Amino acid sequence: MHHFFAYLSRLKFIRRWGLMRSTQPENDAEHSLQVAMIAHGIAVIARDRYGKTVEPEHVLALAVYHDATEVITGDLPTPVKYHSPELRTSYKQLEGLASRRLIAMLPQAMQPAFEPYLTEGEDYAHQLVKAADRVSAYIKCVEEKRSGNHEFDAAGENVLRSIRQIDLPEVRDFMEEFVPSYALTLDELNSLAPEQKHGPTG
Repeated sequence: MHHFFAYLSRLKFIRRWGLMRSTQPENDAEHSLQVAMIAHGIAVIARDRYGKTVEPEHVLALAVYHDATEVITGDLPTPVKYHSPELRTSYKQLEGLASRRLIAMLPQAMQPAFEPYLTEGEDYAHQLVKAADRVSAYIKCVEEKRSGNHEFDAAGENVLRSIRQIDLPEVRDFMEEFVPSYALTLDELNSLAPEQKHGPTG
């Protein structure tokens, strides 16, 4: 009997934004799905628009598992996690221990295939996932603001500044072309522009 996937299914019990008042609670399972979709989209832009060597499906898989260790560690709030270099180092060590524990829950023959997805890296694919994670956090702030909750205003500004520091045109394009839609209501999303409804004229 192997507990790996049963353990990961408990990501839905890990609440995010634990220090903030949210109008809509968010858990790690929901967050992981959103990050995976965003990361995949950014990777497609990078490959098809900028000719970069990247496999969007690999990036998607990395994103699916990017917070897997939190099923063991929990979600440590960012202000705590980055409070000091000592805390940041200690948390990285804790994540490493959690990663190894999760990998050990797999049959030995499967462990090499999953290890890259449960181990933090600094390569380009991991950079895209980290960027998507930031974009997802910003979207959460936008949605809370749209709901009239100003608890996330300062967080949204801080996250947006960190995204603007990411020197990747594919991330910039995603922010400009897709993220503004998250501030719209369903009726606004369904209200297509005239040229979209009827097709090009002339």
